[in-house]
Amino acid sequence: MIKSLIQVLRYLKEFFKKTSGRYSEQLPYILIGIVALVVFVGGIHLFVNLTDSVRDDAVAHYDQSISEFITSYRSPWLTDYFTFVTEVGDALGYLIVFVICTILFYVVFKNWKYVIQISAVLILALSSNLILKQMINRARPSVEHLVEVKTLSYPSGHAMMAMAFYGFIIYLIFHFKLSKTVKWISAVVLTILILSIGISRIYLGVHYPTDIAGGFIAGFLWVVFCAMIFNLIRIFKRDPKT
Repeated sequence: MIKSLIQVLRYLKEFFKKTSGRYSEQLPYILIGIVALVVFVGGIHLFVNLTDSVRDDAVAHYDQSISEFITSYRSPWLTDYFTFVTEVGDALGYLIVFVICTILFYVVFKNWKYVIQISAVLILALSSNLILKQMINRARPSVEHLVEVKTLSYPSGHAMMAMAFYGFIIYLIFHFKLSKTVKWISAVVLTILILSIGISRIYLGVHYPTDIAGGFIAGFLWVVFCAMIFNLIRIFKRDPKT
């Protein structure tokens, strides 16, 4: 992504040099920042529009069918597994993983910027999830809940936070100096964890499938937006003049 942004910056720089006698070195950065903002706002707008279909009878039918299919496989060992992964996707789970990541970033990579970045992603995803829940105001499923829940249903906070947090860690992993094998194994494991956290909320009876889909979409938007902004900041500090 760094190389792609640098190429865009070079193209914009040459374009404005040719079309304007008063070229500003910061103009390409401003334009890319605007594009990133437009993409983010457009994605949120699309997400909110898509939520209009949540209360449709056809969507409700699919929600019920998928939920019944997943809960039909309930068993003691699956309940233990999904209860565990749903706790990994809760506050204490993120705290533990965050501490582990902080230690690794300091000991292995000796760079605090990654800690700041994942902290920003967590804060943004959490705050926006709370706002979206209040805006959409969807009640939880009326089926039996195998775990305690207190907030509203849509979008799923667990799905949104899992996609944003672990998704961004996957993004970071591919920027670290690690072997391809380690990178891909880590990415696969984290992807399975993200999907497991989402499915666990349906299995435990506390979310509709559309809650999970909405959470994944919103969380992925934060990954994309934050990756663009952090790359833009990095490039802004080092102007690619050559």
